Amino acid sequence: MSGHDIPRVTVIGGGAWGTTLAMLVLRAGSECTLVVRDEAACAVMANKHRHPRSLPGVTLPENLQMTSDAASALANADIVILAIPTQKLRDGVASLAGMLRGRIVVSAAKGIEVETLKRPTEILEEVLSGQGASVCALSGPNLASEVAQGKPATTVIATRDADAGNVVRRCLMSESFRVYTSTDVTGVEIGGALKNIIAIGAGIGDGLDAGDNAKAAFMTRGIAEISRLGTALGANPLTFAGLSGIGDLIATCSSRLSRNHRVGAGLAAGQSLADVLAGMDEVAEGVDTTRAGRDLAARAGVEMPITEQMYRVLFEGKSPVDAVLDLMRREPQGE
Repeated sequence: MSGHDIPRVTVIGGGAWGTTLAMLVLRAGSECTLVVRDEAACAVMANKHRHPRSLPGVTLPENLQMTSDAASALANADIVILAIPTQKLRDGVASLAGMLRGRIVVSAAKGIEVETLKRPTEILEEVLSGQGASVCALSGPNLASEVAQGKPATTVIATRDADAGNVVRRCLMSESFRVYTSTDVTGVEIGGALKNIIAIGAGIGDGLDAGDNAKAAFMTRGIAEISRLGTALGANPLTFAGLSGIGDLIATCSSRLSRNHRVGAGLAAGQSLADVLAGMDEVAEGVDTTRAGRDLAARAGVEMPITEQMYRVLFEGKSPVDAVLDLMRREPQGE
């Protein structure tokens, strides 16, 4: 941290969530610069105070500083928030590693790297090894458009560095955005990643008009599945009953604002996965996470029937209806 009273924050990533996080920093009273790599998008956001693709109806603050030059934005930053999709995180951070020395670095991604099966903070710790950075994860029931509009919301900062977690919390917390801290980095990241798989299934259920009973059962069995894998990986099982577990699951499975929910609904309507993704402006992390989560479960020896069926729908062409039927036909067992 530098010697001034108000931490300076740089947010890398000009998508809906990165832009929203930058707005949150300003609401909390800290200084913030948003790095938008797309120069044309950056110009629209700076001059017209709106996002060119996402956050409809949201006016961006006039005091939100924006640039396409990451080096200049990072020069005096105390905290760096990375709103970069998980599958692009490694390359994105590698190009910035020398500029992150001694910083507090926060991952806002919710996924698992397909090639390595690593969580976002594991990627950061690997790439930033020897840089003296304090690594944190941010996760919770955070639909970007609602948060950007100032509607009440909460999130969790997970880190093993309590001082860093408290600093990040002060830079994000306001009357409309409440921030909790956790030391269970594994649990918070696993909950945030795997709920996207369940959200795809919830979208399928809604698209098939399966009903509220089915949705409640599906979400409940989904959190059980997430908890099984998370616990096997060393997480605290109570984490999955919190904001980054059941809280995030409820928001993502219930809201049509969720990109992963929209993927499932599109598949239920008969669209191909390629067509569904082509119609989206931002990344639906649950698609790649389904592949990675299935492999991670296999490595840990954990049964995950919902994840298995979502994998077959997404990558093997199985019909959503058959996937639902196969889940219902499983052998009876105790809860």
